[in-house]
Amino acid sequence: MQNEIQGLKNAVPPLLQWYGVHKRQLPWRGTRDPYKIWVSEIMLQQTRVEAVKGYYVSFLEKFPTAEALARASEEEVLKAWEGLGYYSRARNLHKAAKIIARQGFPRDFEGVRSLPGVGDYTAGAICSIAYDLPCPAVDGNVLRVLTRLTADGRNIDENATRVAISRLLREVYPKEAGEFCQSLMELGATVCVPNGEPMCTLCPWQTMCAAHLSGREEEFPVRSEKRARKTERIFVYVLEREGKFALRKREERGLLSGLWEFPNAAEDESAAYGTVLAEKTAKHIFTHVEWHMTGYLIEAKEFFPRFLWVTPEEMRKNYALPSAFKAFKEWVK
Repeated sequence: MQNEIQGLKNAVPPLLQWYGVHKRQLPWRGTRDPYKIWVSEIMLQQTRVEAVKGYYVSFLEKFPTAEALARASEEEVLKAWEGLGYYSRARNLHKAAKIIARQGFPRDFEGVRSLPGVGDYTAGAICSIAYDLPCPAVDGNVLRVLTRLTADGRNIDENATRVAISRLLREVYPKEAGEFCQSLMELGATVCVPNGEPMCTLCPWQTMCAAHLSGREEEFPVRSEKRARKTERIFVYVLEREGKFALRKREERGLLSGLWEFPNAAEDESAAYGTVLAEKTAKHIFTHVEWHMTGYLIEAKEFFPRFLWVTPEEMRKNYALPSAFKAFKEWVK
């Protein structure tokens, strides 16, 4: 353990030096405002940096403080989140903002960790970046970087591995905890990449990385075999009548729970709704499920009372539709 600690301590200075020169300019970097850091970390959960940039800027324009976010309605928050996916994140942000508006932003790991939607990684990232606290933020990027550095053959999908690496990191955090946290993330995102060959010639650790020195970079990290996604067939109905379109709200459980959507079903029921004007197919991939969709633009034979009927402008302004239905939203004009 002591050898591991010393080895990682030796690796800290070149990493910080590399980060100071090569870090990307991202809209959430350079701030110590815990609210802004929290919003960025929640948005970045399971979402690419490039996809988050624009959302982050526009979200903070609408809700510049926790108090502003707390005052908003859930529909307003979901609309600002529209297309970013994993909508439970937005609902948890809203719930947590109400707590922060009353009590202020927590200033320690336990307080941040207690906020709705915040796990160990997010709490560690916020505390280290906002407050320079030595709180490890261990995600897939960090696990990959450190298991390659040490040629650690433990399975990173097992919690025991995450706990062990968090314990190791806690021993080596420098006073620049926020910079160190972000440098590990940056190295994993831009150099020590997950797919294909890592760009070892650009890495500040190439002369001390055990996996690289042994020529075994691609053997790490060790992971469990991924389960195959389940495929579901979905028929989507974009119903139009007299300039209005039908929406419905999904049940408050399961995939996309509680969100607005176009009517859809597992069977083709298009003939029951009216005259089909157009048809197209689309595919959407969730974490564990893949939707294969056939969509119909239909001139509805009546205003079916079980649906909410809205104009295109009302849909654009007030109702958040998941990106799964993006291909069919193009018919709403």
